[in-house]
Order: sequence, then structure tokens, then C-alpha cells
Amino acid sequence: MKVSMKIQPPPGPAPGQPRPRSALLRKGNLLAPACPSRTVLEHMTSRWGVLVLLVLETGTHRFSELRRAIGGVSERMLAQTLQRLEADGLVDRLAFEVVPPHVEYSLSTLGLEAAPRVRALADWIEDSLPRVLKARARRAA
Repeated sequence: MKVSMKIQPPPGPAPGQPRPRSALLRKGNLLAPACPSRTVLEHMTSRWGVLVLLVLETGTHRFSELRRAIGGVSERMLAQTLQRLEADGLVDRLAFEVVPPHVEYSLSTLGLEAAPRVRALADWIEDSLPRVLKARARRAA
């Protein structure tokens, strides 16, 4: 039997009570379908977005270096991911006017704030992987 549950956002503070810091800083409601935060969440937490942020956390890299560091990513997907992260203000792109073209990517100030949080999620995934795989195996059995 399948049970579905509608997740409700947490209630706000009682009247006259201060709002938590995270609520004060939030400009939207991530749980709302039309919230613009969702596209940023999608870009940052996509498979390639996470990996790009993790690699750029180590320093400035050229496109080819990123592609070599991130196994399995196609040129098209890497270019698309970099464009999205740049548009969101997480990645800086520096193009040098030389032949052949030379472009370097690095984390912006905003990206430097986000990267440790993404790293924490990635570390948790790596640390928890044996338990996740065990849960999958139990579920499949």
C-alpha cells in the first residue's frame, strides 16, 4: 500500500516573535512552484553543477582541465553547466583575447560562499554511501 503525504511548509513564528535568520534572508519560498530559488537550486545541485563547484573550489581551471577532472561529462553539458552557474553569479569566466582562445573559470564571491555547503553535502554522500547502498539492496530484495 502506497501512502502519499503532502508536505506543508513549517508555520511562521507567533505574532510579535522574531523570524529565524534563514527566513529573514529568504526572498522566496523554495517550496512554492514558481519560486525563482528553484532554478538556482537546480543549477547548483545538478550532478554536473555540484561537481563543477567542487573542482572550482580547488582553484581556477580552464575548460579542458574541468572536463578531465569531471569524469563522464560531455563538452556540451559542461559548457551548459558553466553558463548556468555563471548566470547565477556562482562562477566567474575570464576570457583572454589570444589565439587559440584561453578561458579560465573560478568561483565568484557568491560561489566561494556556496562551495563549502555543496562540499558538506558531497562529503555526507561519500560518507553515507555504504549505508545508502545497503538500503538499496534491502529494498531490491
